[in-house]
Amino acid sequence: MRTAHSVAAVRNAERELMDRLPEGALMQRAAAGLAAACAGLLREARGRVYGARVVLLVGSGDNGGDALYAGARLARRGAGVCAVLLVPGRTHQGGLGALLGAGGRVADDPFDVLAAADLVLDGITGIGGRGGLRPDAVPVARAARSGSAMVVAVDLPSGVEADSGEVAGEAVRADATVTFGTYKPGLLVDPARERAGALRLVDIGLGPYLPSVPALEALQHADVARLLPVPTGESDKYRRGVVGVVAGSARYPGAAVLAVAGALRGGAGAVRYVGPGVEAVLARFPETLVHEGSPSAAGRVQSWVVGPGLGDGSWATAAVADVLASDVPVLVDADGLRLLDVETLRGRSARAATATTLLTPHAGEAAALLGIPREDVEAGRLDAVRELAARYGATVLLKGSTTLVADPDAGVPVRVNPTGTPWLATAGSGDVLSGLAGSLLATGLPPRDAGSVAAYLHGLAARLAARGAPVAADDVAAWLPEAWRNVVG
Repeated sequence: MRTAHSVAAVRNAERELMDRLPEGALMQRAAAGLAAACAGLLREARGRVYGARVVLLVGSGDNGGDALYAGARLARRGAGVCAVLLVPGRTHQGGLGALLGAGGRVADDPFDVLAAADLVLDGITGIGGRGGLRPDAVPVARAARSGSAMVVAVDLPSGVEADSGEVAGEAVRADATVTFGTYKPGLLVDPARERAGALRLVDIGLGPYLPSVPALEALQHADVARLLPVPTGESDKYRRGVVGVVAGSARYPGAAVLAVAGALRGGAGAVRYVGPGVEAVLARFPETLVHEGSPSAAGRVQSWVVGPGLGDGSWATAAVADVLASDVPVLVDADGLRLLDVETLRGRSARAATATTLLTPHAGEAAALLGIPREDVEAGRLDAVRELAARYGATVLLKGSTTLVADPDAGVPVRVNPTGTPWLATAGSGDVLSGLAGSLLATGLPPRDAGSVAAYLHGLAARLAARGAPVAADDVAAWLPEAWRNVVG
């Protein structure tokens, strides 16, 4: 599992470790790892380090020191290393001395050296930076991107918020980021994530001093494989779980079909469909159990999915209320989110321990639930998903370029999904995800695990289906079994 820790946790861990090390040893560890990563990138791009033109963008503080010491190591390997000092009076003197002693130099004109660079090392600000780049750093950061050089960020791209992933102003856009000790939340959450490029973690010994509970975590294949349900020889369709799907309308029958498609591939033994799309669902999936009355009269289920394409008529309103009155896990998506009664929702878990809730909004729906502009949700995704989970007393899966899953307990790490592709931004893909997650709920997974695993498989299926080309939601559903095999194989 990939984990990320807050700036405060990293700072505390660094202090504890430095108390046990000779002065400067921790910075030397970071610089050694940074230099090794840069050397590897140069060998991939040019075949060698010797003769490469490296430019260091050096701000004040330890981040600039890391860049200077790494530059000194590259200079000793034959690279031509030049430093651009953005705050000359506050440059890390030990690092600058090491660079000059290794044959590096200070640039007279930053734009000349940047135009000819093979690699630019961004050491402008560190994890304590706030509010974007300072105005004097903006032209230099833009020049670094305008040429053909690789841009490598030191710890995280300068100008992004380490704890939240927000980008409050101009920020460096890196091709790669070399981070130290642990990932920072901003490296895994958009909009900062897309500015970080490829990530490489350098172990500098912080592990024993970091909190055991991180701020953020991302599942990997092995984690997902451990959570996936596996039937036994004694399993039958009912023991494996039955998921109820309340979706679709006369206007949107396809939503019912797609939600059922996801549910059938999520590990549950059977799918009960309730709603006006019975004919469309049976035409595509004749194995579905169907009912045209109220959800509570449809038969026993171990979870409900309610909302995709449901509309807002009287039947839809009654159906959402009926589902929320049940004592089984409920996933609420799309139109169901608009029909929520907040007090009913918050009272579910108090009524029965099994009456958990998973909400799956996209940014627009999240904005409506929070009463804020959509732009605010997209700019501060991590804060938004935490606030939603706390306010509604439910697990929340916030869909988007970075899908996040937050537990209502603020002490539980937020999960960030590492799979997916921009091609997944297509009509109906959320319906497939809802059915998939609801099916995993029916197998017994808690809401946080069900949402995280569903997002992982959904994103992986989209990658496998797309392979660089457009996909439809139906393609994503069809590739879910292959994604499942890819994880467990």
